[in-house]
Amino acid sequence: MIADLRSDTVTKPNPEMLDAMMHAIVGDDVFAEDPTINELQEMIAIKFGCEAALFIPSGTMANQIAIKVHTQPGDEVICDKLSHVYNHEGGGIAFNSGASVRLLDGDQGRFSAKDVESAILSDDAHLANTSLVVIENTVNKGGGSIWNLNEIKEIRKVCAKNDLKLHLDGARLFNALVETGETPNDYGQLFDSISICLSKGLGTPVGSVLIGSKEFIKKAHRFRKVMGGGMRQAGYLAAAGIYALKNNVALLKRDHEKAKSIGVMLEKMEVVTKILPIESNIIIFHLNPEIADPASFLNKLAEKDVLAFPFGSDTVRFVTHLDFNNEHLKHLENTLNSIQF
Repeated sequence: MIADLRSDTVTKPNPEMLDAMMHAIVGDDVFAEDPTINELQEMIAIKFGCEAALFIPSGTMANQIAIKVHTQPGDEVICDKLSHVYNHEGGGIAFNSGASVRLLDGDQGRFSAKDVESAILSDDAHLANTSLVVIENTVNKGGGSIWNLNEIKEIRKVCAKNDLKLHLDGARLFNALVETGETPNDYGQLFDSISICLSKGLGTPVGSVLIGSKEFIKKAHRFRKVMGGGMRQAGYLAAAGIYALKNNVALLKRDHEKAKSIGVMLEKMEVVTKILPIESNIIIFHLNPEIADPASFLNKLAEKDVLAFPFGSDTVRFVTHLDFNNEHLKHLENTLNSIQF
């Protein structure tokens, strides 16, 4: 048995999802003729109370397309220093959009409306033009931290006052929603664009969706083409997304419960010095460098068929997911109890 905690992207379709994929009715999506793609796009747009949506091959492409639509070369994007769009998208903001970035030092990736207001540059030819704010919910590098919706509403007011666009990197938004009880529509009313990843906690093999107004999606469609993201009979992938939205959202709560159980296990270990608050399915913890570094810690886990991911000079990340079941959880507990340094 291998307990794979490297990421929630390692999941594989279950038989029911595979059946939905194999029986999908497909067409050429570049011609907007794939009925299953169209069904997914309409389904998620309605769910978020927005006008339109667009199926995208990856979450990174979805975010980068949104930033490209909302900015011009020479603009500046405000985001947190932990944000995925800044840290883990290959320098895409500079490469694709020619924009600079103003980093905020928030609380586990979450910042305030006052932080945004203070970061907006004045209208001066010597300065970049602030045009976009990006929020990530949940925050990957923040340990799966969840935003307070009221704070987002205040940020929306600041954006409206200063003519800024607001984009949500909602790769794991449904993880946040199952914890807070908020709805997709609550978020759809606040953001100019939202990206949703279907291949993380929701368990599909490939794909993300970009959501927004008809005008925004029309522009996004053009940039998807420019970036090589147009696919043909991709309805097989969209069918997996439809299945996931209907069946897998509620299951995210189980992942969160397992994550909290793992936190309890780690608290008992001498080698662990700090664990970030566990709010969803991500566990980030610090190691005592006098006892072990991430490489040695992970090697000991791998020897017992537990896989995880280094997340810094003294940190490790575990991520629970659909394919990490109770047997895997017990195997992890036995492994953590048995390893010695």
